[in-house]
Amino acid sequence: MNFASDNAAGIAPEILAAIARASEGAALAYGRDSWTARAEQRFAEIFEREVAVFLVATGTAANALALAHLAPPWGAVLCHREAHIATDECGAPEFYGGGIKLIGLAGEAGKIAPETLQRELDEGQWGGPHHVSPSVLSLSQTTEAGTIYRPAEIRELAEIAHARGLAVHVDGARFANALARMNASPAQATWMAGVDVLSFGATKGGALAAEALLFFDPARAANMPERRKRGGHLISKHRFIAAQLEAYLTDGLWLKLARHANAMADRLAAGLTAARFVPVWPVEANEVFVFFPSRIDARLRAAGASYYPWTTYSLPANLALAHEGMLVRLVTSFATTAEEVDRFVAIARE
Repeated sequence: MNFASDNAAGIAPEILAAIARASEGAALAYGRDSWTARAEQRFAEIFEREVAVFLVATGTAANALALAHLAPPWGAVLCHREAHIATDECGAPEFYGGGIKLIGLAGEAGKIAPETLQRELDEGQWGGPHHVSPSVLSLSQTTEAGTIYRPAEIRELAEIAHARGLAVHVDGARFANALARMNASPAQATWMAGVDVLSFGATKGGALAAEALLFFDPARAANMPERRKRGGHLISKHRFIAAQLEAYLTDGLWLKLARHANAMADRLAAGLTAARFVPVWPVEANEVFVFFPSRIDARLRAAGASYYPWTTYSLPANLALAHEGMLVRLVTSFATTAEEVDRFVAIARE
Protein backbone atom coordinates (compact mmCIF):
# COMPACT_ATOMS: atom_id res chain seq x y z
CA MET A 1 0.00 0.00 0.00
CA ASN A 2 2.29 2.70 -1.28
CA PHE A 3 0.75 6.15 -1.21
CA ALA A 4 3.99 8.01 -0.49
CA SER A 5 4.46 9.43 -3.99
CA ASP A 6 3.79 8.77 -7.65
CA ASN A 7 7.58 8.90 -7.94
CA ALA A 8 7.60 5.55 -6.11
CA ALA A 9 5.73 3.83 -8.96
CA GLY A 10 7.58 2.00 -11.71
CA ILE A 11 7.66 2.75 -15.41
CA ALA A 12 4.53 2.42 -17.52
CA PRO A 13 4.86 -0.68 -19.74
CA GLU A 14 4.40 1.30 -22.95
CA ILE A 15 7.21 3.65 -21.98
CA LEU A 16 9.52 0.85 -20.88
CA ALA A 17 8.96 -0.83 -24.24
CA ALA A 18 9.81 2.43 -26.01
CA ILE A 19 13.11 2.65 -24.14
CA ALA A 20 13.95 -0.89 -25.21
CA ARG A 21 13.15 -0.14 -28.85
CA ALA A 22 15.27 3.00 -28.76
CA SER A 23 18.22 0.93 -27.56
CA GLU A 24 18.39 -1.02 -30.80
CA GLY A 25 21.29 0.21 -32.91
CA ALA A 26 23.04 3.56 -32.78
CA ALA A 27 21.81 7.12 -33.06
CA LEU A 28 23.38 10.55 -33.04
CA ALA A 29 23.78 12.04 -29.57
CA TYR A 30 22.62 15.26 -27.90
CA GLY A 31 19.19 15.40 -29.51
CA ARG A 32 20.19 14.97 -33.14
CA ASP A 33 18.06 11.85 -33.46
CA SER A 34 14.69 10.94 -34.96
CA TRP A 35 13.05 10.29 -31.57
CA THR A 36 13.71 13.87 -30.50
CA ALA A 37 12.31 15.23 -33.77
CA ARG A 38 9.14 13.15 -33.38
CA ALA A 39 8.67 14.12 -29.74
CA GLU A 40 9.01 17.80 -30.61
CA GLN A 41 6.43 17.38 -33.36
CA ARG A 42 4.02 15.70 -30.95
CA PHE A 43 4.30 18.60 -28.55
CA ALA A 44 3.50 21.01 -31.37
CA GLU A 45 0.45 18.96 -32.33
CA ILE A 46 -0.83 18.60 -28.77
CA PHE A 47 -0.41 22.27 -27.92
CA GLU A 48 -1.65 23.42 -31.35
CA ARG A 49 1.28 25.71 -32.11
CA GLU A 50 5.00 25.81 -32.69
CA VAL A 51 6.87 25.37 -29.43
CA ALA A 52 10.55 25.33 -28.45
CA VAL A 53 11.17 22.06 -26.60
CA PHE A 54 14.07 21.24 -24.29
CA LEU A 55 14.23 17.78 -22.73
CA VAL A 56 15.85 17.30 -19.34
CA ALA A 57 16.00 14.50 -16.79
CA THR A 58 14.41 16.15 -13.75
CA GLY A 59 11.65 18.54 -12.86
CA THR A 60 14.05 20.54 -10.74
CA ALA A 61 16.22 21.11 -13.81
CA ALA A 62 13.22 22.15 -15.90
CA ASN A 63 12.02 24.63 -13.28
CA ALA A 64 15.41 26.04 -12.40
CA LEU A 65 16.54 26.50 -15.99
CA ALA A 66 13.22 28.08 -16.95
CA LEU A 67 13.26 30.59 -14.09
CA ALA A 68 16.93 31.40 -14.65
CA HIS A 69 16.12 32.11 -18.30
CA LEU A 70 13.09 34.28 -17.56
CA ALA A 71 14.44 36.36 -14.67
CA PRO A 72 17.61 38.46 -14.47
CA PRO A 73 19.84 37.89 -11.42
CA TRP A 74 18.20 40.93 -9.77
CA GLY A 75 14.74 39.60 -10.56
CA ALA A 76 12.07 38.14 -8.31
CA VAL A 77 9.93 35.07 -8.89
CA LEU A 78 6.54 35.26 -7.23
CA CYS A 79 5.12 31.87 -6.25
CA HIS A 80 3.00 30.25 -3.57
CA ARG A 81 4.88 30.03 -0.28
CA GLU A 82 4.60 26.23 -0.40
CA ALA A 83 5.48 25.84 -4.08
CA HIS A 84 7.90 23.06 -4.91
CA ILE A 85 10.40 25.57 -6.30
CA ALA A 86 10.43 27.35 -2.93
CA THR A 87 10.46 24.40 -0.54
CA ASP A 88 11.83 21.30 -2.25
CA GLU A 89 14.47 22.24 -4.79
CA CYS A 90 17.36 23.11 -2.46
CA GLY A 91 17.79 26.59 -3.90
CA ALA A 92 18.22 25.33 -7.47
CA PRO A 93 16.32 28.25 -9.07
CA GLU A 94 18.42 30.74 -7.11
CA PHE A 95 21.61 28.84 -7.98
CA TYR A 96 20.94 28.61 -11.72
CA GLY A 97 19.54 32.13 -11.76
CA GLY A 98 22.65 33.71 -10.30
CA GLY A 99 20.82 34.89 -7.20
CA ILE A 100 17.22 35.46 -8.29
CA LYS A 101 14.89 35.92 -5.33
CA LEU A 102 11.83 33.72 -4.72
CA ILE A 103 9.00 35.51 -2.95
CA GLY A 104 6.33 33.26 -1.47
CA LEU A 105 2.71 34.37 -1.36
CA ALA A 106 0.08 32.96 0.99
CA GLY A 107 -3.02 31.30 -0.38
CA GLU A 108 -5.59 28.75 0.68
CA ALA A 109 -5.42 25.29 -0.86
CA GLY A 110 -2.01 25.96 -2.38
CA LYS A 111 -3.35 28.60 -4.77
CA ILE A 112 -2.51 32.26 -5.30
CA ALA A 113 -5.57 34.49 -5.38
CA PRO A 114 -5.64 37.34 -7.94
CA GLU A 115 -6.10 39.95 -5.22
CA THR A 116 -3.05 38.58 -3.37
CA LEU A 117 -0.90 38.86 -6.48
CA GLN A 118 -2.19 42.34 -7.28
CA ARG A 119 -1.59 43.56 -3.75
CA GLU A 120 1.97 42.21 -3.71
CA LEU A 121 2.78 43.93 -7.01
CA ASP A 122 1.14 47.20 -5.92
CA GLU A 123 2.48 47.41 -2.38
CA GLY A 124 5.82 45.59 -2.52
CA GLN A 125 9.14 47.40 -2.63
CA TRP A 126 10.37 46.90 -6.17
CA GLY A 127 13.07 48.20 -8.44
CA GLY A 128 16.68 49.20 -8.40
CA PRO A 129 19.11 49.89 -7.29
CA HIS A 130 17.96 48.76 -3.84
CA HIS A 131 15.22 46.23 -4.53
CA VAL A 132 14.66 43.25 -6.77
CA SER A 133 12.35 43.61 -9.75
CA PRO A 134 9.30 41.35 -10.19
CA SER A 135 10.07 39.19 -13.21
CA VAL A 136 8.15 35.92 -13.15
CA LEU A 137 4.92 34.52 -11.75
CA SER A 138 5.29 30.77 -11.20
CA LEU A 139 2.22 28.59 -10.66
CA SER A 140 2.13 24.91 -9.68
CA GLN A 141 -0.21 22.67 -11.67
CA THR A 142 -1.31 20.73 -9.72
CA THR A 143 -0.61 22.66 -6.56
CA GLU A 144 1.10 21.29 -3.47
CA ALA A 145 -2.41 20.86 -2.03
CA GLY A 146 -3.49 18.69 -4.96
CA THR A 147 -5.78 21.41 -6.28
CA ILE A 148 -5.79 22.81 -9.80
CA TYR A 149 -5.94 26.16 -11.54
CA ARG A 150 -8.71 26.27 -14.14
CA PRO A 151 -8.00 28.15 -17.39
CA ALA A 152 -10.05 31.16 -16.28
CA GLU A 153 -8.07 31.37 -13.04
CA ILE A 154 -4.77 31.18 -14.90
CA ARG A 155 -5.93 33.84 -17.34
CA GLU A 156 -6.85 36.26 -14.54
CA LEU A 157 -3.48 35.81 -12.84
CA ALA A 158 -1.61 36.01 -16.14
CA GLU A 159 -3.30 39.27 -17.07
CA ILE A 160 -2.17 40.82 -13.78
CA ALA A 161 1.36 39.49 -14.26
CA HIS A 162 1.68 40.53 -17.90
CA ALA A 163 0.38 44.02 -17.13
CA ARG A 164 3.43 44.48 -14.90
CA GLY A 165 5.85 42.87 -17.36
CA LEU A 166 6.14 39.50 -15.61
CA ALA A 167 6.44 36.25 -17.53
CA VAL A 168 4.20 33.36 -16.47
CA HIS A 169 5.75 29.97 -15.74
CA VAL A 170 3.91 26.80 -14.78
CA ASP A 171 5.51 23.96 -12.87
CA GLY A 172 3.57 21.14 -14.50
CA ALA A 173 5.02 18.17 -12.65
CA ARG A 174 1.45 16.80 -12.50
CA PHE A 175 0.10 18.74 -15.47
CA ALA A 176 -1.42 15.57 -16.95
CA ASN A 177 -3.43 14.93 -13.77
CA ALA A 178 -4.73 18.49 -13.80
CA LEU A 179 -5.65 18.38 -17.48
CA ALA A 180 -7.38 15.01 -17.12
CA ARG A 181 -9.70 16.63 -14.59
CA MET A 182 -10.50 19.71 -16.66
CA ASN A 183 -12.77 20.15 -19.61
CA ALA A 184 -9.98 21.93 -21.48
CA SER A 185 -7.37 21.23 -24.12
CA PRO A 186 -3.63 21.50 -23.42
CA ALA A 187 -3.60 24.75 -25.38
CA GLN A 188 -6.54 26.20 -23.45
CA ALA A 189 -4.89 25.34 -20.13
CA THR A 190 -1.57 26.96 -21.06
CA TRP A 191 -0.69 29.51 -23.72
CA MET A 192 -4.27 30.45 -24.53
CA ALA A 193 -4.65 31.35 -20.85
CA GLY A 194 -1.43 33.36 -20.81
CA VAL A 195 1.24 30.82 -19.85
CA ASP A 196 4.61 31.64 -21.39
CA VAL A 197 6.68 28.65 -20.29
CA LEU A 198 5.67 25.20 -19.05
CA SER A 199 7.73 22.64 -17.19
CA PHE A 200 6.01 19.54 -18.55
CA GLY A 201 6.29 16.57 -16.21
CA ALA A 202 6.28 12.95 -17.29
CA THR A 203 8.27 11.22 -14.56
CA LYS A 204 5.41 11.28 -12.04
CA GLY A 205 3.08 10.11 -14.80
CA GLY A 206 4.93 6.88 -15.55
CA ALA A 207 8.22 7.78 -17.22
CA LEU A 208 11.82 7.33 -16.12
CA ALA A 209 13.60 10.66 -15.60
CA ALA A 210 11.86 12.41 -18.52
CA GLU A 211 10.74 16.03 -18.39
CA ALA A 212 10.33 18.81 -20.95
CA LEU A 213 10.65 22.56 -20.88
CA LEU A 214 8.28 24.23 -23.37
CA PHE A 215 8.46 27.82 -24.61
CA PHE A 216 5.23 28.82 -26.31
CA ASP A 217 7.06 31.67 -28.06
CA PRO A 218 10.16 30.02 -29.57
CA ALA A 219 11.87 33.40 -29.88
CA ARG A 220 11.86 33.63 -26.11
CA ALA A 221 14.03 30.50 -25.96
CA ALA A 222 17.04 32.20 -27.56
CA ASN A 223 20.24 30.82 -25.98
CA MET A 224 18.32 28.22 -24.00
CA PRO A 225 20.34 25.43 -25.72
CA GLU A 226 23.50 26.95 -24.30
CA ARG A 227 21.95 27.46 -20.86
CA ARG A 228 20.85 23.83 -20.72
CA LYS A 229 24.28 22.59 -21.77
CA ARG A 230 26.11 24.93 -19.41
CA GLY A 231 23.84 23.74 -16.61
CA GLY A 232 24.79 20.12 -17.24
CA HIS A 233 21.38 19.00 -18.44
CA LEU A 234 21.93 18.23 -22.11
CA ILE A 235 21.84 14.43 -21.99
CA SER A 236 24.20 12.73 -24.45
CA LYS A 237 21.94 9.69 -25.00
CA HIS A 238 19.10 12.10 -25.57
CA ARG A 239 17.02 9.62 -27.53
CA PHE A 240 16.11 7.71 -24.37
CA ILE A 241 14.33 10.74 -22.93
CA ALA A 242 12.75 11.57 -26.28
CA ALA A 243 11.55 7.99 -26.83
CA GLN A 244 9.79 8.09 -23.49
CA LEU A 245 8.03 11.35 -24.24
CA GLU A 246 7.08 10.19 -27.71
CA ALA A 247 5.43 7.10 -26.21
CA TYR A 248 3.88 9.12 -23.39
CA LEU A 249 2.21 11.49 -25.84
CA THR A 250 1.12 8.86 -28.39
CA ASP A 251 -2.58 7.95 -28.54
CA GLY A 252 -3.30 9.93 -25.38
CA LEU A 253 -1.33 7.60 -23.12
CA TRP A 254 -0.33 10.46 -20.81
CA LEU A 255 -3.97 11.34 -20.13
CA LYS A 256 -5.02 7.69 -19.82
CA LEU A 257 -2.40 7.12 -17.11
CA ALA A 258 -3.41 10.34 -15.36
CA ARG A 259 -7.11 9.48 -15.45
CA HIS A 260 -6.39 6.17 -13.74
CA ALA A 261 -4.36 7.88 -11.01
CA ASN A 262 -7.12 10.44 -10.52
CA ALA A 263 -9.79 7.73 -10.40
CA MET A 264 -7.85 5.90 -7.70
CA ALA A 265 -7.62 9.15 -5.72
CA ASP A 266 -11.38 9.60 -6.06
CA ARG A 267 -11.94 6.04 -4.86
CA LEU A 268 -9.60 6.60 -1.93
CA ALA A 269 -11.25 9.89 -0.98
CA ALA A 270 -14.74 8.39 -1.18
CA GLY A 271 -13.76 5.44 0.99
CA LEU A 272 -12.06 7.59 3.59
CA THR A 273 -14.97 10.04 3.63
CA ALA A 274 -17.33 7.15 4.32
CA ALA A 275 -15.02 6.19 7.18
CA ARG A 276 -15.29 9.79 8.47
CA PHE A 277 -11.86 10.88 7.32
CA VAL A 278 -12.85 13.77 5.06
CA PRO A 279 -10.18 15.31 2.81
CA VAL A 280 -9.21 18.81 3.93
CA TRP A 281 -9.15 20.10 0.34
CA PRO A 282 -11.15 19.09 -2.74
CA VAL A 283 -9.58 16.09 -4.48
CA GLU A 284 -8.94 17.46 -7.95
CA ALA A 285 -6.04 15.33 -9.16
CA ASN A 286 -4.20 12.37 -7.63
CA GLU A 287 -3.49 13.58 -4.09
CA VAL A 288 -5.64 13.17 -1.00
CA PHE A 289 -4.93 15.04 2.23
CA VAL A 290 -6.63 13.80 5.40
CA PHE A 291 -6.19 14.01 9.15
CA PHE A 292 -5.54 10.70 10.90
CA PRO A 293 -5.65 10.20 14.66
CA SER A 294 -2.41 8.69 15.94
CA ARG A 295 -4.00 5.29 16.53
CA ILE A 296 -5.17 5.07 12.90
CA ASP A 297 -1.78 6.17 11.64
CA ALA A 298 -0.08 3.51 13.77
CA ARG A 299 -2.47 0.82 12.54
CA LEU A 300 -1.94 1.68 8.88
CA ARG A 301 1.83 1.78 9.20
CA ALA A 302 1.86 -1.51 11.07
CA ALA A 303 -0.02 -3.00 8.11
CA GLY A 304 2.67 -1.77 5.71
CA ALA A 305 1.09 1.43 4.42
CA SER A 306 3.50 4.11 3.19
CA TYR A 307 2.68 7.82 3.08
CA TYR A 308 4.04 11.13 4.35
CA PRO A 309 2.91 13.44 7.16
CA TRP A 310 2.24 16.92 5.85
CA THR A 311 2.73 20.45 7.14
CA THR A 312 0.90 23.33 5.54
CA TYR A 313 -0.22 26.91 6.10
CA SER A 314 -2.98 26.88 3.50
CA LEU A 315 -5.76 24.97 5.24
CA PRO A 316 -9.30 26.36 5.00
CA ALA A 317 -9.74 29.17 7.51
CA ASN A 318 -12.68 27.51 9.23
CA LEU A 319 -11.06 24.08 9.54
CA ALA A 320 -10.15 22.96 13.05
CA LEU A 321 -7.94 19.89 13.36
CA ALA A 322 -7.79 17.71 16.44
CA HIS A 323 -4.71 18.11 18.60
CA GLU A 324 -3.92 14.41 18.64
CA GLY A 325 -2.93 13.06 15.25
CA MET A 326 -1.50 14.33 11.98
CA LEU A 327 -2.29 15.62 8.52
CA VAL A 328 -1.05 13.17 5.88
CA ARG A 329 -0.65 13.20 2.11
CA LEU A 330 -1.76 10.18 0.09
CA VAL A 331 -0.69 10.02 -3.57
CA THR A 332 -2.01 7.59 -6.17
CA SER A 333 -0.35 6.72 -9.47
CA PHE A 334 -0.93 4.99 -12.78
CA ALA A 335 0.06 1.76 -11.01
CA THR A 336 -2.26 2.07 -8.01
CA THR A 337 -4.89 -0.67 -7.90
CA ALA A 338 -8.44 -0.62 -6.60
CA GLU A 339 -7.55 -3.53 -4.32
CA GLU A 340 -4.73 -1.51 -2.79
CA VAL A 341 -7.06 1.42 -2.16
CA ASP A 342 -9.82 -0.73 -0.69
CA ARG A 343 -7.43 -2.51 1.65
CA PHE A 344 -6.08 0.81 2.91
CA VAL A 345 -9.60 2.13 3.55
CA ALA A 346 -10.65 -1.08 5.29
CA ILE A 347 -7.71 -0.91 7.69
CA ALA A 348 -8.38 2.77 8.41
CA ARG A 349 -12.05 1.99 9.09
CA GLU A 350 -11.60 -0.91 11.54
